[in-house]
Amino acid sequence: MRYLPHTPEDLESMLKVIGVKSLEDLFNVIPRDSLRAGNMNLPDAMCEWELHDFMSGLADKTAAGPAYKLFIGAGSYEHHIPATVAYLSGRSEFVTSYTPYQPEMSQGTLQAIYEYQTLVSRLLGMEVANASMYDGATALAEALLMALRVTHKKQLAVSSLIHPLYRRVARTYLEPTGAELIELPRLADGTTDFTPIKEMPDLAAVALQSPNFFGCMEKLSSAAELIHRQNGLLITCFTEPLAFGLFKNPGSQGADIACGEGQSLGIPRSFGGPGLGMFASSMKYVRSMPGRLVGLTKDQEGKRGFVLTLATREQHIRREKATSNICTNNSLCALTSAMYMASLGGSGLRDLAHLNYDKTQYLKTALKNAGFKITFTAPSFNEFVVQFPTGFKTVHDRLLEKNKTAAGLALESFYPDMPDHYLLCVTETKSKEDLDALVGEVQA
Repeated sequence: MRYLPHTPEDLESMLKVIGVKSLEDLFNVIPRDSLRAGNMNLPDAMCEWELHDFMSGLADKTAAGPAYKLFIGAGSYEHHIPATVAYLSGRSEFVTSYTPYQPEMSQGTLQAIYEYQTLVSRLLGMEVANASMYDGATALAEALLMALRVTHKKQLAVSSLIHPLYRRVARTYLEPTGAELIELPRLADGTTDFTPIKEMPDLAAVALQSPNFFGCMEKLSSAAELIHRQNGLLITCFTEPLAFGLFKNPGSQGADIACGEGQSLGIPRSFGGPGLGMFASSMKYVRSMPGRLVGLTKDQEGKRGFVLTLATREQHIRREKATSNICTNNSLCALTSAMYMASLGGSGLRDLAHLNYDKTQYLKTALKNAGFKITFTAPSFNEFVVQFPTGFKTVHDRLLEKNKTAAGLALESFYPDMPDHYLLCVTETKSKEDLDALVGEVQA
């Protein structure tokens, strides 16, 4: 449903073109006995998201039944998407998988990608961003490969608090390289233990996720200082870029490469895909970056123009020297995220991040007051881990089946030492009533 209301000025302008003075005059042709006598019984004015929830509530009364209430994130997040994003991203000018090799034919697409790169660089606090990767997992794997190229070293340290599926993809990518991949353990507060780094003489890079898989914010500045002392690179990964509307971004904390998943920025969850691999780095490493890069230049007449500046991914250009084997990118997803960031603006992104943080803290406090243990003490964003009583799986399954509520993700399959621990996620899509209802349901 598009949410494009008419302003009073819009109505006045349209009535003037039609030649009538008011909306009542417009409907004078309808017999009086066919008109409604009183005002309609409508609720008070609502914002776009409230109206969406209201209409969803009406739809719940149909045969299809109510929608599920999902308190699961773990790398894929439910956010409201402004109507402007859906409208613009659906225009025929953007719905294409074509790679803009011919700048004279593709100025619109090239400029849109250039704007995306600019917005990503600002969000992550980095000097340069490429025109996207497949998804967050492949972006991390490519970042690790890039670190091997830059440093010519063979040891890579990867936090055990990076998304488990991301780590699995990274191992697959790195297996043929002969690089040594070491997983860093976690501390009691839910952040990564950097101590083993000191015993790695051939350290190429350390990869950390912040917010990490448990939703905890890592101490990136401290990690950067330790890693750079050993002439290694700090790679920061993320699954929820919205966090950088509130917390310090990777670039401001010493990251050399920042990469991750951009699905939160205006891309529907769509049962798991497609995603958006965001990738940025310091300018001095730009020629080792995977993917492609759009740049700004001038033509022979001095007019501004956009071109594909770097395409080091292309086997037909660099052959065996190509920086990666990625032969396309999720261009439409990248442009969609740019439209989302532009629609919110800097202040809107900050306000939305605050709202997500506040709602997460509300649920965390409510569960703690209800007698459940919040496992980690580190500051968190959107997600946190709760230890429920033994046997909670029965309650979890009942809520899913009868209440249409997914009360978190069980962590034992990813972390065998964490039975009865669940990862819960809260975004702006959940109302206070939803959060209170969840607390009541898990207590019942």
